[in-house]
Amino acid sequence: MDVIPRIRSARWADKDPVAALVADAVYPTPLAQWLVPDPAARRGVLADVAAIWVEHAMFHGDIQVTDDLSATAVAFHRYRPIPPPANYQSRIDTAAGTHAQRFDILDQLLTTQRPTGPHHHLAILAVRPDEQRGGLGAALLTHHEARLDRINLPAWTETLPDTQDLYLRHRYLPRLTLTLPDGPTVTLMHRAPRPAHESGRLNATNPTVAPTLARPVAP
Repeated sequence: MDVIPRIRSARWADKDPVAALVADAVYPTPLAQWLVPDPAARRGVLADVAAIWVEHAMFHGDIQVTDDLSATAVAFHRYRPIPPPANYQSRIDTAAGTHAQRFDILDQLLTTQRPTGPHHHLAILAVRPDEQRGGLGAALLTHHEARLDRINLPAWTETLPDTQDLYLRHRYLPRLTLTLPDGPTVTLMHRAPRPAHESGRLNATNPTVAPTLARPVAP
């Protein structure tokens, strides 16, 4: 059985390491290739853009990390409308340079399809490439959804085709598929909270997730 490191809330000092982790995890994906076609510039741009959203989640959401910073879940509390990151357009222009328009297209497409009712938005689930397929993504999802079930809150996320099976196993259901211009498809997925009696039965019969996990992309 894989040993899952302790999961904790990210601290301010974790901001840059989390952004770097996100960039490393996303770098080889079709979405990253579409956002930043130049492989030499890709990782730096992804890290700089991720830093904007990681910082924003620290004020308007929550970030969970494994103690060794090998995996993270970045989420937003969309219980009510939240503002965009401060000075977002100028910051994205600086971070992405000539690639900023593609980030704008992606952001606009996802924003227009996002639910308007209260929900928890799991924006990023990232696992360091050399730790993928070891159960870290599944452990973060399990912990994430256990917290949401306790407060009866639905969840929303956006996925790429190669990660959909993981989310399906965690009761996320596809709602819509978007195809970026000359680019990959992104599936928008929704998860309804599990009824309390089902959550209790699941926790009693699933010993693979440590009960001491504190709180929240490839598994």
